[in-house]
Formats: sequence, structure tokens, C-alpha cells
Amino acid sequence: MSDLLNVVVDGLYRQGRHNLSVTLVAENGQPLPDWQPGAHIDVHLRDGLIRQYSLTGRCDNARGYQICIARDGQSRGGSRYVHDTLRPGQTIAISPPRNLFPLQPAAKVILLAAGIGITPLYAMALALEAAAVPFVLHYFVRQRGDEAFAAELAQRFQHGFCEIWYSSEGRSARDYPPAELLDAAADTHLYLCGPEGFMTHMQQQALARGWDSTNIHAEAFKPVARTAGAEEGFTVTLARSGQQCTIPPDKTIATVLLEHGVDVPLSCEMGMCGACLTRVTAGEIDHRDTVQSDNEKSAPEQYIALCCSRSKSAELVIDL
Repeated sequence: MSDLLNVVVDGLYRQGRHNLSVTLVAENGQPLPDWQPGAHIDVHLRDGLIRQYSLTGRCDNARGYQICIARDGQSRGGSRYVHDTLRPGQTIAISPPRNLFPLQPAAKVILLAAGIGITPLYAMALALEAAAVPFVLHYFVRQRGDEAFAAELAQRFQHGFCEIWYSSEGRSARDYPPAELLDAAADTHLYLCGPEGFMTHMQQQALARGWDSTNIHAEAFKPVARTAGAEEGFTVTLARSGQQCTIPPDKTIATVLLEHGVDVPLSCEMGMCGACLTRVTAGEIDHRDTVQSDNEKSAPEQYIALCCSRSKSAELVIDL
């Protein structure tokens, strides 16, 4: 494609336990195209492999772009290639920035991020600070050391503040919804980015508190997989009793099991705490949680987060 830009990997920096920040500069040394918070680029990695990553950091840095990629145990090649193969000095092609998640004019902004969903919202926080727009950033991760941009977010902002929440310490988004969700003022806007379960929960919480849907802006940090479980539903069989439940596309496994009187331990209901992890004895899991490590998601003995993960096969057999 003629509009592709050749860039050089200028630096790789660890951002938390599982995240890698990548700095890209133009191969010809010229400034890269302007961008605004919420923008993303297509990154052409190898052999036709293309991935979309949000731009992050300061948008007034014309010298280069910054992206941050979480290692994904279910990677089809993108995050695995970035973490294991990409090296400083390597040339790759990218698209010009596109923005489907822009900041809208507002008197106040609330930013809610989970996991690697911090990338566009960190850029938004920096832009709001520069524009003197009041903001609050709440960032949810599993445990200390998982957060990206920890040092940067610890700085004292003049026009806003950031708070990091750790579900391993009992401070999940489910149990402690941010108090700012009560502020459903017409001139306040809400931005969400993170896993599907997190996004759905926060949107429901905001709408229940009187938010206008036009003031809620959301972007998932990865697309929902097109699997049998996502599109057609699937069957869950309880190994100990033989009971079978059909899981429709619009309900989680946990929800259906509870409807059928099966006791399911739940806490965050967003795949961030591990309370509902259950062993799977047959079938292929579509992992959507952020609590398990890459090794755990690919281990011979598999566990599924009943609150958010689904099935790639027509049937799952679980140890209940």
C-alpha cells in the first residue's frame, strides 16, 4: 500500500511484568504524521501479519510514536513476535494514524482502564493535563508489577489524578466501582478501555447511574474472537453430575450455571481475580481473562474463568 510508512524500532522498554513499550521513528528521519489521543496504527510485522495498536504517550512528540504491547498467551503471532523477535534497529511498516476513539470536548473527563487498555487512556491523561482539563484516571490490574507506565502515572498531575487498583488485594472494579461514576453531569465524559467483561460492567454501571450513553466512549483493547462460542453458543457439561447447560451468545458460563442452581464462586466477574477459575477436562477454551499467565493458559491442565471466557469447541466439560 502506497500510504505505508517505514519506521525503525528505536527502543524497547519493559513496562510492567508482561508489557513491552516500543518506540518507532521514521526511517528517513522526518517527523511522523500528527495524531491525537485514541488513535491507533496498523503495524505490519512479518509475512502479512498485521496488528492494530493504540498510540500512547505524548502526542506532541513529532520525532516518534510509542506503542505498548501485552504478551498474550493466546497470541496468533502478534504479541509473541513483538516480545520475542522484534529488536532495536529493525525496520517495519506502519499505517498513518487513524482515530475511532477521540477525546470529545468536556468540562471534566473520567478515564477507566484495565490491563493494557491503559495505552490510549494514558495518552488522553497527558493531553488533558496539557490542556488544563480536569480528569480522573482509574487503572485496574491484577497485582503490583502488572501496571504499565507506573512511574509516569505516579507523578503529581496539576489538573487530575491517577489511582491504581489491584484485584489481588481485594480492590476490584466489581467491588469498588469508582465514585466518579455518580457524576453523570451533562458536561462530563467517560472513557473506557480494557477487556470485554470490564467494559460491559462499567458501561452498565454508568447507565444505571443516569449517564447519557452519548457521553460514554469505549474501546476494547482487542477484538472479540469470532468463535463458535461467541457466535452460536456452546454446551457446558458438568463432569461430576453429567448435567448439561447451553450457553447462549449473550450470557456467560457463570450466569447460566447460577440460573441452573450450580454454585459458582464469583468476585470481580471480569476475569481479573481468579475466583471462578475451574478445571476443564475436555474442549478448547477461548481464554478472555487477564488473571492467568501465558504459561497457565497454554499448560496441559487448563482452567477457565467462568465469568468471561468462552469455548472454541462445541462442548466444554468442566470439573464441577
